Amino acid sequence: MKGFHKAFITTAIGISLSGFTCGAQSPSDACTSIMVGRGASADGSVMTSHTCDSWYRTWMKMEPSKDYERDTVTSVYEGRMHTEYPGDTDGMKKKGEIPQARHTYRYLDTAYPCLNERQLAIGETTFSGRDTMRNEKGMFMIEELQRIALERCSTAREAIKLMGRLIEKYGYGDSGECLTIADPREVWIFEVLGEGPKKVGGVWAAQRIPDDEIAVSANISRIGKINLADTMNYMASKNVTKVAKEMGLWDGKEDFSFWKAYSGTNYLNEPKNYSVRELYIMSSLAPEAGFNASMTELPLSVKPEKKVSVADVAHLLASYYEGTPENLSGRLMVKNKDKKEGESEKPDRMVSDFANPWMRPDEIAVYEAMGDSTMHNIRTVSVPWCAYSTIIQCRDWLPDAVGGVAWICLDNPGQSPRFPIFAGNTELPKLLEICGQHRRRDDSALWRFREGNRLATVRWGDSRKTMEPARDYFIAKGMRELP
Repeated sequence: MKGFHKAFITTAIGISLSGFTCGAQSPSDACTSIMVGRGASADGSVMTSHTCDSWYRTWMKMEPSKDYERDTVTSVYEGRMHTEYPGDTDGMKKKGEIPQARHTYRYLDTAYPCLNERQLAIGETTFSGRDTMRNEKGMFMIEELQRIALERCSTAREAIKLMGRLIEKYGYGDSGECLTIADPREVWIFEVLGEGPKKVGGVWAAQRIPDDEIAVSANISRIGKINLADTMNYMASKNVTKVAKEMGLWDGKEDFSFWKAYSGTNYLNEPKNYSVRELYIMSSLAPEAGFNASMTELPLSVKPEKKVSVADVAHLLASYYEGTPENLSGRLMVKNKDKKEGESEKPDRMVSDFANPWMRPDEIAVYEAMGDSTMHNIRTVSVPWCAYSTIIQCRDWLPDAVGGVAWICLDNPGQSPRFPIFAGNTELPKLLEICGQHRRRDDSALWRFREGNRLATVRWGDSRKTMEPARDYFIAKGMRELP
């Protein structure tokens, strides 16, 4: 991992992760987001990111800005995340209508809409939360909240306040979700759930990440105590504590904690606000912080040891804990055929070239059945079922059209290169407007990456020597040519 201390990764992170209950790889554990404040980034940009780790659509399109007559309405849908192309309506369900704005901004329409022409950027990660909070009668799913915010807002604060008003008026119908919302000046984490079966509404909280810090969200509620008197750094729905008390999720005596009330555990049912991904990423960026798996609560954010670049975020989103005891591919060992009698300095066993960090659970089960106790399933940061991934920079010293840039990769971010899409782009290559999830399609950009990625895992020990340098080349090329 370029820019990080390998000795630390091998020792300190290994110690931090040891004893952690390992979470199985599962498409339900979907999405990772890293946030970077402008004082923590290498070039002064604000960053958010998103790995869309499930079988959602991969088609994307620049939706143009539009003007509307008075008294126009816009429809709110569910199910657009599984369509095959922009005009596809299969599986979509209309949830309702709201008044349309007189003018909407151009935005990058991905499964979770992510960047508009004013450099407002959004990442996403699902944390589900308590089952008792969901109310499917609520109009808005999370991706539609993102769309409306990108159409109408130019700052993170505006987006949070607008989404709060929409939730209060029309209701939120999704499971617990986190949005990581950035603009050229700041980045926020926003967490939202329904209000329970008796009320169509929602509860939410938002916290600003300090300019000189980074934060991580990976399928677990991360917001703890909220100080609503500090309006520069916190926002929440008016009912945030009232609902928790009425539903018996908070006794009203202890300090209120959003994650404890509305989630209570991570996806491994441990009473924590983090799991292996948050711990790994935050420990990588802040090794001196001393984070470890025995902690009940991980801070929402931390000051990194060094300034963080796009390449650093890309490497973390591509990671699978190499150099730590949790590296899955490092556990599949074979006899060292090159070792000759008397060569004590050479190891008896070596990591197999056939080992790869993205083995399916059934593949791992074969090794376990053979008595290999070193093999077990663990949730890596990069996963082979990733649909697409974004790292978005917002830069206040540049015009919006080029200041906002989304570094996109399709399929597994541990293998695929990234390419830039700018806030000022008005159209995309046609290959990007076709989803490749429904079937193999050579007219879909996804399959230009997926086929090679899958073949590479057959003998990852060899193919990575070619694939990883090629992957990293495109980030370096983009950074070199962007100015």
